[in-house]
Order: sequence, then structure tokens, then C-alpha cells
Amino acid sequence: MRLFGNLYARALVWARAPRAVYYLCALSFVEAFIFPVMPEVMLAPMMLGKRHKAFFFANISLLFSLLGALVGYALGHWAYEGIKPMFSAHMQQVITVWVDTLRTDMNQHWLAMLGALLLAALQPVIPMKFVTWAAGIVGVPILPFLSCVALGRGKRVWLLALLIRVFGERAEQVLHKHIEWIGWAALVLLAGLLGWWLWLR
Repeated sequence: MRLFGNLYARALVWARAPRAVYYLCALSFVEAFIFPVMPEVMLAPMMLGKRHKAFFFANISLLFSLLGALVGYALGHWAYEGIKPMFSAHMQQVITVWVDTLRTDMNQHWLAMLGALLLAALQPVIPMKFVTWAAGIVGVPILPFLSCVALGRGKRVWLLALLIRVFGERAEQVLHKHIEWIGWAALVLLAGLLGWWLWLR
């Protein structure tokens, strides 16, 4: 099933559009809290077209990813508070206990929390959505949250910019060839992170 390959092909079309920079900003923004396509699929061809602006494109993508992460954080907080009254009293109690347990785990294992945030920010597909929403629900301190997202995402986009500057088309060809494996590997890693978190509890 070529789920990620098809999404990759669509993003390549956006990358060649005259307003590609605006599409990159939008993709980087919504990918941080809902959309399943990683910004790198647009960044790679854009960087190839203007290799001297590779790091400029990387920084633009990173900036809008951080803004999107803030939206995901806010949505997690407000959705949790808004939806909770819709459940029965018993279910509200169960949810409250679960969230309080996560908060306790966060306070007791803050290094593990920072490590999980960094790993999630490094992943190309799904984990960031869960992390931005969950961070808002649990109440992860905003500065450590943004710092981890910036470091994780920064490493991704800056490394891509460096690879494009050094290896040119060969770097983009590797991304294109292995996009399916990258996507599904991210899902497997997400399951591993979830298992790790449950084990810590």
C-alpha cells in the first residue's frame, strides 16, 4: 500500500508551484498538529532548485513547524477541557486520573519526557501530532516543549539542507526511493515510544 508515496507525489507538485514558499509554510504549519505529510518532501526539491537558499528554506519550515506545534499544544489543552464535560461523571473521573498520572510521570521522569519529545520531533510522519496535543493536555512546560521541538525539527531540516548542498540530487533521490520505508518505520517507532512510556509507568 503506497500511502506515503502518493502523498509524496502530491507534495512534489506543490514544490514546483510559483507560490511554493507559501505552500511550504502552510504544510510545515499544519503538519505539526494534523497533516500526515512531512515538510521534507517539499523542502528537498525546493532546495535542489535553489541550493544557495537551502538553509533559508529549512529555517522557514522550522519556524512554521514551531507555530504549528503551539497550535497543537493549545488544541490539546482546550479540546481536553471542552470535551471533558460531555462525558459521564465516572468517565470524567477516569480521564482525570489518567491525565494526573501522566503529569506525575512527567514530573518524576522529566529527562525521559524531554527525550521522548526530542525523538518525536525527529520523526517524519505521525508522532508530532500526538506529542503536540498530548503536551497540551498534560501541561508540559511550554519552554522545554518548544526547545525540544526546535532541536528535533531543526536537526531534520538542517541535515537535509546540508545533504542537498553537499550531495545535490542524490540526496533527494534517496528520499524519494525510500519514502515508504521512512513513513512506516516512523509508525513502528511511534509504537515503540508508546511501549516505552507505558513501561516507565
